[in-house]
Amino acid sequence: MREILLTLFRTIFFYFFVMLSYRIMGKRELGELSIIDLIISLLIAELVAISIENTSDTILMTIIPIIALTILEIGLDYLSLKSKRVKTFFEGKPSIIISEGRVNYKEMVKQRYSIDDLLLELRQKGIKSLENIEYAMLESNGKLSIFEKKIFDTSYPMPLIVDGVIQTNTLKAIKKSKIWLMHYLYKNDLDLKDIFYCFYKKYKLFVIKKSDLTKIS
Repeated sequence: MREILLTLFRTIFFYFFVMLSYRIMGKRELGELSIIDLIISLLIAELVAISIENTSDTILMTIIPIIALTILEIGLDYLSLKSKRVKTFFEGKPSIIISEGRVNYKEMVKQRYSIDDLLLELRQKGIKSLENIEYAMLESNGKLSIFEKKIFDTSYPMPLIVDGVIQTNTLKAIKKSKIWLMHYLYKNDLDLKDIFYCFYKKYKLFVIKKSDLTKIS
């Protein structure tokens, strides 16, 4: 009876403890988890399972590594926000599966993404033909982002610069060059590294600078 109560206590305790850990890490949904998030989730699950089974071990021996993993996750998230290279190294980068209605089979093979997977995603999103797709990108979390041709018009805000990084796919969609964008920045005395977000809408560019966000905070 004592063993059963102890196991029940540990189960309830780790339920709330792990929930608190994930709230601290800021994770909400399973679909939002990156590769690092998934690895840490599996490690935490394994640690909790072992602790529940081995009631002879102290709870502290499980709490300490979970806290360490939580701190590691927060630290990596912070580094990923500060460095694009770190983010790409740990999380990877999106892959273009369809470009201007053409399937990139070479990239699909590289990412081990089959044509059946692609067609399944299209059916689930109600898309009947590849001709209706302008771009399709396989995100680092495994989800497929699809942009239909009707979406790429001037009334829809399209990101040109995100955290100092030029979005070449958007430039292609609006039929503009990198030189055109850099000329705009030079003309308006804007530094690429200082741009937090720049989007194109109704033939105009809208810019949010990092320095402006710093002043607000």
